[in-house]
Amino acid sequence: MIEESPYKVYVDVNVEFLKDGTLVPRSIIWDDGVIYEIQKITDIRRAASLLAGGTGIRYTIYVDGFEKHLYFGDNRRWFVEANKEMNVSA
Repeated sequence: MIEESPYKVYVDVNVEFLKDGTLVPRSIIWDDGVIYEIQKITDIRRAASLLAGGTGIRYTIYVDGFEKHLYFGDNRRWFVEANKEMNVSA
């Protein structure tokens, strides 16, 4: 995993590709190999990450009961916004 800022964490993502071209993320794979299932997606929109920097498609997701933002960035890489307290959990 490559970190560009203390608030941007690049991750691997298991994605379902629908026939209309829509990307639906299903799980996040952390750099230690732990897989976090995405329980729910509540919003998909083009947005900027004010916390981590960067723009792309923002998915508002729920992982382990917590709301997170997952981005498919304009650089075609997936990242999550981390906060100061976040260490290695999605």
